Amino acid sequence: MANKKEFAIIVAGGSGTRMGSDLPKQFLDLGGEPILFRTIRAFHNYSTDVSIILALPEQWQEHWQSLVDRDQFEVSHQVVNGGQTRTESVINALAKVPNDVLVAIHDGVRPLVSRDMIANSFQIAEEYGTAVATMPVKETIRMIEGESSKTLPRDQLQTIQTPQTFKSELIKEAYAKIDSGEFTDDASVAEDAGVNIKLFPGSYRNIKITTAEDLATANALI
Repeated sequence: MANKKEFAIIVAGGSGTRMGSDLPKQFLDLGGEPILFRTIRAFHNYSTDVSIILALPEQWQEHWQSLVDRDQFEVSHQVVNGGQTRTESVINALAKVPNDVLVAIHDGVRPLVSRDMIANSFQIAEEYGTAVATMPVKETIRMIEGESSKTLPRDQLQTIQTPQTFKSELIKEAYAKIDSGEFTDDASVAEDAGVNIKLFPGSYRNIKITTAEDLATANALI
């Protein structure tokens, strides 16, 4: 465990659109309980000292509380309002994070993140300031250019995962510098602010559940 106090921001602002569901995907059942329960518990199982902040759309917070009450979900966490975009959700959550701590930012629909991966992210971020989980691309990738396309060198490509972990003052300053545009992950925000990104190995098990096929895969993995 790292020496600095540790925080985890769980970003759960997604809808069920790609899942073909009226219920946001983070609430769907995985192995008998909501996906989001498993994601939050992964950080709690790593360390009971981690302060967990859940960024959740305001219109779904009552539903979330009903699930917590129904299943007597006892992992301590703080809920903040999710924004219209992922960026807004993270900014809202970072407002609750002090300086001089470590903060892991993680997708609410990556419930299979391992204890070792969380531990590595905090340890590496404490040393380097940043720690972003990645895995080598397995498929051949082609880039479309108008009517033509070309193969990209697979050995130079990585898929980006979460957790993405930072010294808190570093990522808070990076988000404060955003002028415009939407960022799809926190590493992009930090990089845009001139921060060097330290990569570390993720896992092919650490899937992001966005489609019905992903949910089936996650059920098979557990």
